Amino acid sequence: MEQNICGRVHMPVIGEKAPAFEADTTQGKIRFPEDYKGKWVILFSHPADFTPVCTTEFMTFATMEKEFEALNCKLIGLSIDSHYSHIAWLRTIKEKIDYKGMKNVEVNFPVIADLTMDVAKKFGMVQPEASNSSAVRAVFFIDPNQKVRALMYYPSSSGRNFQEIKRLLISMQTGEKHNVATPADWQPGDDVIVPPPGSCGTAKERVEGADKEGIKCLDWFMCFKPLKLK
Repeated sequence: MEQNICGRVHMPVIGEKAPAFEADTTQGKIRFPEDYKGKWVILFSHPADFTPVCTTEFMTFATMEKEFEALNCKLIGLSIDSHYSHIAWLRTIKEKIDYKGMKNVEVNFPVIADLTMDVAKKFGMVQPEASNSSAVRAVFFIDPNQKVRALMYYPSSSGRNFQEIKRLLISMQTGEKHNVATPADWQPGDDVIVPPPGSCGTAKERVEGADKEGIKCLDWFMCFKPLKLK
């Protein structure tokens, strides 16, 4: 993260390389991107340890970690708290918290202790006009080429939708693998959008031959096809 002459924060945006960093975590030191070659990464921040919204989020992410692993995606958490605070909080989650049937939850993904705010600043997770130094509720999706592919920001009072985080990851992976787009409210297994044709001739050929290829066209620019996901 850098600040321009007006003091505004520059955060990595979609298509940019994610900033490199080294950090101490609850799982030891990590180095990004070296330790995550060939992997997708979801880097997410939370305002503080021992807060109720964050506790529900960490429990949810921890119980879904294997689902993200199956999607070739690693999770990294962050807050501007100490390593010892993280350990105490995660231990409390495992030993005491029973939420929506989740209990004895062990958080195995790394949680960055970012007291210096080095990583948080690189990713624009601390807003310059915020009332305190807490990191905002941010989610960065980083692909295997270390490029930011999507980002989400939430206010501190609102918990994130983790099914949407997973859905978005699958949507981006599907689009990249099959050269398609996904429509509104798309779920894995739904029809996908075929890229618009680049010429009048191609558009005509697509509409006329749509049935043969299993493609359904609502108009020349808006065609769908089924896609089986394994």
